[in-house]
Amino acid sequence: MPPRPRADAAGSTAPTRILDWRHPRVAKLIRSVGAAAPGSPALPGSSRPSDQLATLRRAHGRIAATVRPVYSVHDQRPVSEVLRRGRGSCSQRLAILESVARASGVATRVRGLRVDGAFWHARFPHLRRLVPEQVLLAWPEFRLDEPSHGRAATVPWLPVSELFGGLDELSERRAGGFTNEGAETLFEALSRTAVDWDGATARDGATACAADTPSCDLSAHVLADLGHFDSRDDLFARHGQTLCGPARWVAEPVLGRRSAGARPSATPPAPVA
Repeated sequence: MPPRPRADAAGSTAPTRILDWRHPRVAKLIRSVGAAAPGSPALPGSSRPSDQLATLRRAHGRIAATVRPVYSVHDQRPVSEVLRRGRGSCSQRLAILESVARASGVATRVRGLRVDGAFWHARFPHLRRLVPEQVLLAWPEFRLDEPSHGRAATVPWLPVSELFGGLDELSERRAGGFTNEGAETLFEALSRTAVDWDGATARDGATACAADTPSCDLSAHVLADLGHFDSRDDLFARHGQTLCGPARWVAEPVLGRRSAGARPSATPPAPVA
């Protein structure tokens, strides 16, 4: 029977079929951001939360710079294969970040969200028929050794939305917002935008996501909150991928190479060998 979601999903540092962090390509990426190598005796519990957070932030930047953003619909593609291709969707690049975390001794879990496909219509003015009505999103959370951003000791999970600061803190910055119409994707936006799925940053009369505000309230696009799962593998095992197999077979050749972010006309970065 597929695993059920739990509010207290414990997460794990173990490799999975998707988060195959023991693969040499993932190990190479981990070394490039200065994290402990997989299998090092200094891994679990040895790093301070501030060190763990710094590692995850460096990994985010490295992934953004080396893995070209595309609209792949193959959510269960192993991280090592995404690195080989040198391109991946937001979901696939978030999985890479999770793999780095797990290999570094930081447990991860995911929150399952069903998001209105209309959110992506602005990026597909001529291909809207290929955009599914609902998108299943695996939103990562990280368990550092201590609570972050003032969280109570009983809730030590850090959502990826708060990797670069609490939502309130990010909302106060003057970094510009995420409009979902330019070269930036949600993955890149995490470093300077309060990506908010719960309406925590909502302001009266404010636009949900606008270029003049660093807060991006996406709560209106959430169709269902599926709860927490120990891994994205568990989430997809229970709820399936966004598209069924035949639909992925049709859509992947088109969307899997369509640039979704920066450098659409530049030479793609070299894949992690």
